[in-house]
Amino acid sequence: MKRIAFYSFTLMVVAATAWASLPLFGNINRAKINANDGNVNRGAYLARASGCIACHTNFELGGPVLAGGPPLKTPFGTFYAPNLTPDKEFGIGNWNLENFATALRHGTSPEGKPYYPAFPYDFYTKLSDQDIADLWAAFQTVPPVNQISTPHELSFPFSVRESLNLWQNLFFKEGRFTPDETKDEEFNRGKYLVESAAHCAACHSPRNLFGALDKDKSFTGTESMLEGEGSIPSITPDALKSAEWSQSDLSYALKSGVKVDGDVFGGSMGEVVRDGTAYLQKQDLDAIAFYLLNRK
Repeated sequence: MKRIAFYSFTLMVVAATAWASLPLFGNINRAKINANDGNVNRGAYLARASGCIACHTNFELGGPVLAGGPPLKTPFGTFYAPNLTPDKEFGIGNWNLENFATALRHGTSPEGKPYYPAFPYDFYTKLSDQDIADLWAAFQTVPPVNQISTPHELSFPFSVRESLNLWQNLFFKEGRFTPDETKDEEFNRGKYLVESAAHCAACHSPRNLFGALDKDKSFTGTESMLEGEGSIPSITPDALKSAEWSQSDLSYALKSGVKVDGDVFGGSMGEVVRDGTAYLQKQDLDAIAFYLLNRK
């Protein structure tokens, strides 16, 4: 009965939104970036920290870097991360920095269409202007790949992309990162990485029926949204300390994939380490660990 009510409500939302959201496409809040020229090396580093390489590259099939990711099978359907190479036909070769920033900051395409929240723009919205400029500079150095992005495989009503305008109004809050002025530099560096680039809460937090994060239960663990993934553990300070994680253990695990009990990360967390956190500098890994163990 609960499922029937959910789908009935969703259908009404889709119908109403498809009509009400049409005027929004002509009035997109374009992002403006106030930054120095992008630094390619910093951008490449941030792309690793942000999971761009892992999500947008199909390593299992030997796919080119950033030319499109593997299937992400969820209860809403199967999502495919698109081609982010500078190819003008199938990639982002016709974008500019403003288009790129709008995608990250607002979850909106250059054509004004909302993105599905499988793309974690609700975390990337907190990136600084300079970080976005650096990412953009790094992406320009990637070899273009003339390969069409695989379309998402979503059943109705989730296939109605216009309904995402309402989803964003209900669940997405744009805004920059705000440091905690009562904390030191290590804490705030860790907070910035965890809450924006690395988007740890995206996997380690439960979601509601509409796929939005339950922010009252951030980091408390959940059943994975990915098919066959199983449970994702809590990484609250209490949970980590109860499992006898120390800052050095957690930092080392993010570098090596080896857990405090000697086992190794599996599933998507193994990929996060292999394609992302293994490339981070020790001071950033230490900062992430420090923040996770000391956040409120």
